[in-house]
Amino acid sequence: KLCEGILNILEKDTKTSCQVACLEALRILSRDKKVLVPVTTKRNMQILMKLAKLDTVEQPLERVSEFPVIVEALKCLCNIIFNSSVAQKLSLELNLAAMLCSLLQECKDRPLVDDIKCFDLRLLFLLSLLHTDIRAQLRQELQGVQVLTQALESSLSVRWTEEYKVAEDRGRPPLSLQETDCAIEALKALFNVTLDSWNVHSKNESHQFRYMAAILRHCLLTTGPTEEKTEELH
Repeated sequence: KLCEGILNILEKDTKTSCQVACLEALRILSRDKKVLVPVTTKRNMQILMKLAKLDTVEQPLERVSEFPVIVEALKCLCNIIFNSSVAQKLSLELNLAAMLCSLLQECKDRPLVDDIKCFDLRLLFLLSLLHTDIRAQLRQELQGVQVLTQALESSLSVRWTEEYKVAEDRGRPPLSLQETDCAIEALKALFNVTLDSWNVHSKNESHQFRYMAAILRHCLLTTGPTEEKTEELH
């Protein structure tokens, strides 16, 4: 009942601060699988997707003031999808992966969106881990390898000297914590999406995998903000 009450409030136009507080409460509650059973419905998923700017054809990242709401809504969706098989099935019906890829593209070259990007990537990782049909959809329909490789490239601030050669800068400072976390989530999602890609058939796929290999080599030469984070990145 508490979750339903929170979602009813979130469905209405309320202040940003109220939305964030409600989403934070829902995120904590959504760690409990028993609590999720009655609230994992198509309507409730759509409420959260709307708050995460995943259902809009308009510019989703126009207002910086809405960024905390987007991040919290993505966190809630991460918990719900991880803990609910019903939510995993609904995510395919609601075309969630395609919307996440679109939002990820919107994050490209924008300031202040690292948290949005990180939890978007985490949700793509979870979907590709828990639902084989979504993994296939990402690979075949949504150009998931390209989208995720570009997200990784952006997180690592890759500079190219040749088509498949990344510039090496020995004096470069370590990645920030946010950059490292985004790179790690992109790597995890890429692993899932390319898991069954041992047989590359097309010229475009061959190019994409050579491009990705150059970025992965650069990743191994990159350090994070701490030794622990560097180890996680590698």
